Amino acid sequence: MKNSQPNILFIQFDQLATHALQIYGNPVVKTPHIDSLAEQSVVFENAYCNFPLCAPSRFSMLSGQLCSRIGAYDNAAEFPASVPTFIHYLRAMGYQTSLVGKMHYVGPDQLHGFEERLTTDIYPADYIWTGDWSIDKPPYAADMRALTDAGVCTRSVQMDFDDVVCHRTQQKLYDLARSSDNRPFFLTVSMTHPHDPYLCTQEYWDCYKHDDIELPEVGRPEDSEQDAHSLRLLHQCGLTEFEATDEQIRNARHGYYGAVSYVDDKVGEILKVLDANGLRDNTVIILTSDHGEFLGERGLWFKRSFFEPASRVPLIVSAPDQFSRRRVKQNVSLMDLFPTLLEFGSAKRAPEMVQEIDGESLCGLMDGNDDNWSDTVYGEILSEGVLTPLFMIRKGVYKYVYSKADPSQLFDIKSDPNELNNLSGQDKFEQMENEFMQQVTSKWDSDALSEEIVQSQQTRLFLQKVLSRGKHTAWDYADTDEVTVHCYRGEGSYNDWAYTAIN
Repeated sequence: MKNSQPNILFIQFDQLATHALQIYGNPVVKTPHIDSLAEQSVVFENAYCNFPLCAPSRFSMLSGQLCSRIGAYDNAAEFPASVPTFIHYLRAMGYQTSLVGKMHYVGPDQLHGFEERLTTDIYPADYIWTGDWSIDKPPYAADMRALTDAGVCTRSVQMDFDDVVCHRTQQKLYDLARSSDNRPFFLTVSMTHPHDPYLCTQEYWDCYKHDDIELPEVGRPEDSEQDAHSLRLLHQCGLTEFEATDEQIRNARHGYYGAVSYVDDKVGEILKVLDANGLRDNTVIILTSDHGEFLGERGLWFKRSFFEPASRVPLIVSAPDQFSRRRVKQNVSLMDLFPTLLEFGSAKRAPEMVQEIDGESLCGLMDGNDDNWSDTVYGEILSEGVLTPLFMIRKGVYKYVYSKADPSQLFDIKSDPNELNNLSGQDKFEQMENEFMQQVTSKWDSDALSEEIVQSQQTRLFLQKVLSRGKHTAWDYADTDEVTVHCYRGEGSYNDWAYTAIN
């Protein structure tokens, strides 16, 4: 590592699947800006989220801890202000920290270490999406409009949001370049695309020939052949009563691919401003997603599953003057970003850790050194859609999935990348399965965790009902009017104001 603190630009997408990117083998999707960035980056081939759902995935990533340790059970579980994030540590190490876009914070703390937010969030900060194990189909679950209404649109609320995110990011980079604040910056840019609805404008739809949009590699099995958790996911979304046609599937994938190209262009616009201001050489760029997306594989859509399309995420780290271009095959997770970022900023000694974290620094792997790497990833699903906590361990080429309520699953991802052959219960894998089970029981107390989750759900459901009565005070972050920041208001002379903000 260089003996200085680099700037860090952290770009996160929502629901961007690895199998929808050329750098991970998709021959159809057009992402020239991400591809170009990857050409000079470390690309992680087996990166996973630790909870394939928006808010819990982000809370786990930011805290470097499994969600079960911090109470992040679903999309409406409060992220405690008392839990340190890597943002707090970077700020303690001298970084100026800014957030633009979505982070899906739940609770009254809408910063969690950031000095500023430049936009509000696109999702609510209250308990309205609280999970409830007592019902099998929550009222806010995704539905089949994602498939029946997929295609071309002139405009969507998600485009409105991401256009603002990109604009304010560009403006922030200009402001950073001409600022007298000499601290290095940590700038998080978080877009909501390509999350469903599967829509894009005509411009991005026309990037693709419709007949080139491939259908899922793995079709929908008969319900009798589906695993128990997948059946619940199908039911939640209304898919047990609805089977999409090939044309509906192709439309949805076409719209999604267009949305991927749309955010790729956003990446290009942001990097263009980074370059124009001479910031690229001393800026580490990290690009990832909070979770994946099925896109019809196995007949499933969205996320909330440990199958590869939903739980595996893209992870690209560009620091050309520190790490050579390489592909890393070892298993890593988003929790590993916490210690990695602290190592990036460690020219000034990192403050002593006040809480134990679960991640490991990726810097050794990026340097080509895999000595002592555990090659193990842990995952949890604790939200609606399960009957008891669902756990995942990926170690080496094997993935083990366990819940007290469902039959276990064991897959060899190398020889069976589509996870079609469940090895659980086979005699030749008995010892391996026993070892995985020992890891599960040593890491989690499923019964105790179940009680904690149900208690949390009941408490939050009560609070949400009460707080919806009478005058409602929202926790959502209210952003300032960005335009006024750049206006002359009579303080000092006009010329001093006009000529001191020029790059």
